Order: sequence, then structure tokens, then C-alpha cells
Amino acid sequence: STISKNSLKSSLLQLECHFTWSLLKQDVDLDDLELKIDDQPEFFIQNDVTNYNILSYVCYLRNSNEEALRNLQKAEEVVQKNYPDEIARKSLVTWGNYAWIYYHMERYKEAQTYASKVENSCKYLSGAAQWKIQLPEIDAEKGWTFLRFGRKYYERAKNCFENALKNEPNSPEFNTGYAITMYRLESWSYSESKDESPSFEILKRAVELNPTDTFIMALLALKFQDLNRADEGERYIEEVMQKTPDLPHSLRYAAKFYRRKGKTDKALEILKKALAATPKSSFLHHQLGVCYRKKLFQLKNTTRYPPREQVEELIQLSIFHFKTATDQNKFFFTACIDLANMYAEKKMYKEAEETFQKAFEINILFDNQRQTFYYNYGNFQRFHMKSESEAIRCYIEALKIKEDPYVRKRCKTGLIKLLGQRIQRESGDATDFATLGLVHNLSDEKHEAIKCYEKAVSLCPDNEEYLSALCELRLSI
Repeated sequence: STISKNSLKSSLLQLECHFTWSLLKQDVDLDDLELKIDDQPEFFIQNDVTNYNILSYVCYLRNSNEEALRNLQKAEEVVQKNYPDEIARKSLVTWGNYAWIYYHMERYKEAQTYASKVENSCKYLSGAAQWKIQLPEIDAEKGWTFLRFGRKYYERAKNCFENALKNEPNSPEFNTGYAITMYRLESWSYSESKDESPSFEILKRAVELNPTDTFIMALLALKFQDLNRADEGERYIEEVMQKTPDLPHSLRYAAKFYRRKGKTDKALEILKKALAATPKSSFLHHQLGVCYRKKLFQLKNTTRYPPREQVEELIQLSIFHFKTATDQNKFFFTACIDLANMYAEKKMYKEAEETFQKAFEINILFDNQRQTFYYNYGNFQRFHMKSESEAIRCYIEALKIKEDPYVRKRCKTGLIKLLGQRIQRESGDATDFATLGLVHNLSDEKHEAIKCYEKAVSLCPDNEEYLSALCELRLSI
């Protein structure tokens, strides 16, 4: 009956599980997510329950509910085998997922059974009648899931692990999840100073609590390298290579360490080994592309007349691996931009243009990614398509975004050069002076901006836009 269906739905909304955590299908490449889980069994420190629950939710998003139920069954088997004394405590999320999938299959009786199971377990565990219960395990499982769903969810992952740690500050698993989250959040933020890093101490603590986890060890090594302490980092990388010479997930970070250190051939060797174990990893393909590109630029910078075959081969290899990475994960923005630039390098301008557009259409772009796009697309227009006006437009867009100081500086330098040339060539058009005024204004150089706008107004006295910009600037000083 509809009444029971509605009341069932309202109880289901109370459950803590993947269906109530606002995980959106459009935020993630489902194939890539599934592959990552298959490729990284070691990532979830013996905790396959989390894996099976995520896989089950991915199956539901793909409309394969039977397959979703099979994954939940596997999650239950893991709990029975590893936690026979804590079945209820460890199964709340799994049971919640069961209830939702049965509900979507219109098998309301089974859905009700699982919902009641959660309710009774919560009563039993907390001693009071309620649907939800604050358990650190649930916070952690939520955290791992958010971590899997990508950067848009990292802040939420961080809050989950912080909550879990309030209850169990010494849990190796919670500390690991927290450290990975903080490392990833930090790698997206631009701090002016190179020697402060909130994630550094958190990573060190996670490594102390997880002496056998080489994944977290590799992240700590990269963090040492970020802080210009590469020698200390290398000791950890050597330990990673010694303890787990065959773990692709740790090897890929060891390769990154050596590439950044300038040992490109060693990095390539490690990446090829990891790729043999996980041939579809978008991360590994991207890193291989980056290594071949590095070899290409080294060759061009150190040889006056680099052999053409060698140049061609390195370009081809880069394109192949960047393209494989973007085919494997359609949300892989960096790989998309790298591929577009490499097409331009090979003078394949049509492919470059298409790939830039594809990067821009990825449905969640963060500010620093939009900035990266405009900067790279501006360079493409300027150096390859010889379109000054389009380059100027893109650099301005990038300059408006206050993210990466390095990119802003490069855009400003490019703009001042391009506009300066135009002003000299055309003995000064009002638009060029106004645009230069905007560049100075975006760079907080108010006095220079005023001079440029005054020049624009003197050339074009009736232009409302220039007049109001000039007024605002004078008032702001």
C-alpha cells in the first residue's frame, strides 16, 4: 500500500548509508571508480566492507541492482569472517544500503526488514530508540567513500575523519584516511610559503601508526620533497620499494618522487612495472606521459639539433599515454590539458582545439582548473594559432581568478608584452589602453591602472565603460 511505502521511505531517509550521503553520479567516472577499487585492494587496509559497499552503490547507479545485492552479500561475508563479535556494529551501512536497493526494486517487505534491522541494532548499541547512532566506524566509512568520489567531496571526507578521530584518536585506519585527505586537499591549495604544511605532521603520525602501510609512507616522502627535504624523503621511498616492490599503488608515488628528482629513466622503469600489474590505471598512463614529455623537453633544451626521429617518438609516446588516461577517466582534467598541449606540439591543431574544449566541458571544474585552462588555451592561441586578441581574452580570464600566483604572474607578463606591442604598432587604440588598465587593476596596481584609463578616455571621451572604470579607481585610492 502507498501509506506503508511513504512511511518506509521516510524511515529510509533516516539511515546512514550511501543513498543518504548525497553522492552524485555526475561527479565521477563510474568505470574509472570501479577500476580503481579493483586495482587497489591494499588501499583499504583490510577493510573490504567499504569497497563492497561502494561497488554496490556504483552498480545501483548503473541500474544493475542484482549485482549491487551480490556486492552487499560479499560485504556481509567479510564482516562475519573478520568481526564475528561485532556484526551489528560493522554492518549498519551495509544493511542501510540493502534496504534502499530493495526499495528501488519495489521489494518493500525486504526493504522494511533491513530498515528494522538497523533500527533494532541502533537501539541495542545505544540503549535508546533511534535510527542513527554516532559511531566512528560509520564516520570513517563515510570518509573513505567521499575520498573515492573525488575532489568536490574532500572537505566532507576531512570532517568525517576528524569526527572518527575524536572518538578513537589512535586508530591506525582513521589516521591514514585523515592523512590521505589532508595530503590531497593541500596539493590543491597554493600557499605562498614552501615550508609550512599542515598535512606533514598528520602524515608522520599515520606512518608511525601504520609501519607496514607503504602507501602512506610514499605520500610522506613526497611531502618531504615538497618541503625541500628530498634526502629524508628518499629514505622512505627506498623502504617502500623494499617492502612492497610489487604494489602498483605505492610504486606510482615512488615513480613520481624520482621523476621530480630528475631521475626520469628510473621513474619510467617503475611506472612500466606498475602498469604491467594495473594496465588500465589512468594515473599511471598520465605519469608515463609526463615522463616522456620531460625527456622531450630535456632533449630540445640540451641539443642544438635534436634528432627528428627521437623527437617524434617522444611526442607520440606522450600523446598515446595522455590520450589513454583521458579515455580511461573522462574527468581527468590535467591529462586533458596535457594532451591538448602535446597535440599542439605535433601541430595537430584540430585535435588540440577539440581536446581543449573537452577539458573545458568537464562538468565540475574548480577555480584553479578554470585558471589553468585559460592560461594554457591562451598560450595555444598566442604561439600556435597566432591569435593575439584571443590570447589576450584568455589571459585576462585567468588573471581574474585569484588562485595560482605563478599562473597569474605568467598571464600578467604575457598581457603586458602583447598589449605593449599592440600599442606601439597601432600607435595606441583606446581599447588596448583600457585592457592594460584592467590588467593593472587586477594586479592591484591602481596608479598604473588610472594612467591607462585616462589615456583610453582621452582617445575615446564618450565611452561610458572607461569613464566609470576610471571613476571607481579614483574613489578606491
